Amino acid sequence: MLLRNITLQDFGAYRGKQFLDLTTTPGKPIVLIGGLNGCGKTTLLDAIQLVLYGARARCSGRGSRPYESYLRESINRQADPAAGAGISLEFSITVDGEERIYKLHRTWKVSGKTLNEFTNVFINDKIDFVASQNWPDYVEDLLPLEVASLFFFDGEKIESLADPDRAANVIESAVQSLLGVSTIEQLRSDLLGLQRRHKLSNEDQKIIDHIHELQASYADAEAQVDVAYQKKGQKQAELDGAKNKLAEADHAFETEGGDLYRRQTALETERKEVAKQLAATQDALRHKVAAGPLPLLLLGIQITAVQEQAERESATAADSQVVDVLDQRDQWIMELLADALPKKDRDAIAKQLDHDRKNRRNNSSAERTLNLSDGALSKLSALSELLEHERTRAKEVLAQVAKQAKRLESIDRLLGSVPDEEAITKRLDQRDRAMREAAMLEAEVNAAAEHYAANLQRQERLKSELERAHQGRVRSIEKAEDSARLITYTNRARDTLDKFGDALLKRHINRLEVAVLDSLTRLMRKSGLIRNLQIDTDKFRLTLIGDDDEPIDPGRLSAGERQLLAISLLWGLARVAGNWLPSVIDTPLGRLDSKHREHLVDRYFPHASHQVLLLSTDEEIDEPLLTRLQPSIAHMYTLVHDDQEFTTSVEPGYWWTGGTSHVA
Repeated sequence: MLLRNITLQDFGAYRGKQFLDLTTTPGKPIVLIGGLNGCGKTTLLDAIQLVLYGARARCSGRGSRPYESYLRESINRQADPAAGAGISLEFSITVDGEERIYKLHRTWKVSGKTLNEFTNVFINDKIDFVASQNWPDYVEDLLPLEVASLFFFDGEKIESLADPDRAANVIESAVQSLLGVSTIEQLRSDLLGLQRRHKLSNEDQKIIDHIHELQASYADAEAQVDVAYQKKGQKQAELDGAKNKLAEADHAFETEGGDLYRRQTALETERKEVAKQLAATQDALRHKVAAGPLPLLLLGIQITAVQEQAERESATAADSQVVDVLDQRDQWIMELLADALPKKDRDAIAKQLDHDRKNRRNNSSAERTLNLSDGALSKLSALSELLEHERTRAKEVLAQVAKQAKRLESIDRLLGSVPDEEAITKRLDQRDRAMREAAMLEAEVNAAAEHYAANLQRQERLKSELERAHQGRVRSIEKAEDSARLITYTNRARDTLDKFGDALLKRHINRLEVAVLDSLTRLMRKSGLIRNLQIDTDKFRLTLIGDDDEPIDPGRLSAGERQLLAISLLWGLARVAGNWLPSVIDTPLGRLDSKHREHLVDRYFPHASHQVLLLSTDEEIDEPLLTRLQPSIAHMYTLVHDDQEFTTSVEPGYWWTGGTSHVA
């Protein structure tokens, strides 16, 4: 991780926008920032922590104040609270061989009684909304707060790390978080969580209990189906018996005239109607047919004789009228035939004609007794046809009379066969009882059939549920087997991680012991004071070993030596961790004598990390030390405080570097 630059906007004593370029190069890892007491060095250290961690930042200027109050009071006094303040930090991190540029902007402003804070994160110049919204969690993956506290520190305040108990907490925290031991423990916890998620639960027992419940229900359903089937069969047999009784009752009822008894009223009604029709037909026969010309059929021979006499008298009358005319006609015909035919033929014809005239004269002289007129003769001639029509009509009426009489006789015979009411009522009651019993049993059979079908359906449903439950049981067994395998493997993995974690911890502790001792040896003026040191892997307590191989009480060390011990501890941690984080050190040389200051300037700052920000007063990094340190410096700044405006601005350069107008 490399800090690239930081911009303060009306933050604390910093008025307006103040920018510091923090980039370093290999061989020049130091950014030296000078400032007198009260000019804003600690505020700058707080700004770096605040922009990264917000409310969780361990800012020395916050004290016990609530976070919101701290932000309100961090807005420069001369700035508009509504415009607010802000801190922007740009840094880079290499991930999988690729450098990512992060730009983190944290701003806040006051709106009435409300303070609004905003955090925006840009990655490679593109805003990342996920990182912006989840920055507190996101930054823990980049630079955990506990780790940052070991690299962003006040040199005067770290003396407490020389205390074995305080150092134990720092060492344990650093080993766990910075050196990756906590990752091993996290892996073990994740595996334990995985085991718990896959641990056999009572789910399997629930499935088994459910199967047992279904099996019991299915057995009950089977029994219910059998009972319903038997009951249906029993009711069907009873119904068949009832139907047989009904058939017998029907037969007895019909045999004893039940049908006629049931039809008696209808027969009586029909008889009245038929009798009425017969009377009407007979009346028509008497008054319409018999009252007409029909009786003349009894005088058929006489009527025929009269008709023949009338015809003969009609012919005599006709002959008497034409006999004289025939003489003249026959004479005229013979004259016409005189030249046309031979005499013999004419004589034969003449003879025939003469014979005809004689017959006619004889007929004309016959006696006429009827002397009917032409009208009477015509009526007499039509009488035969009229009588024949009447004969046909009379036959039809008589046939109708006969049919009606026969039907009436039949009805009378049926009515005569109607059984006695008392006797047939007994049969009718028997038949009705048989019908009611059959109807009741038929309803019971239908109900039994429905009950049987419902139980059969329930049995099928339970069968399907039982099959699904068995399938679920099979899946549960498979899952249980998988879980068992997973638990076995994760137990092995956790055991391996246990061993690996112990080995890793011992290895890191050993390396840390070597690195801290080496750092302490480089920095301490008294080279023989501390010959060795040990770190307990259980309680992480640091024990110094003196030249006599006896433990040294850190309380016997001077304040400067205690500060060097603390710096050695942090430096050793940074070296074991790989020096991948920048170090920001406020007041780096306080309480140290000149020799120890030279040691830190020569042996620690250029090698503390690939990027070291020193926040120094002019008495700490003075002109001689600046000269010794300058080859390793990438940038120098001076924090200039205006005692009239009570504001601080950032100016390039450092005391004694020339061209700076603010040299103290």
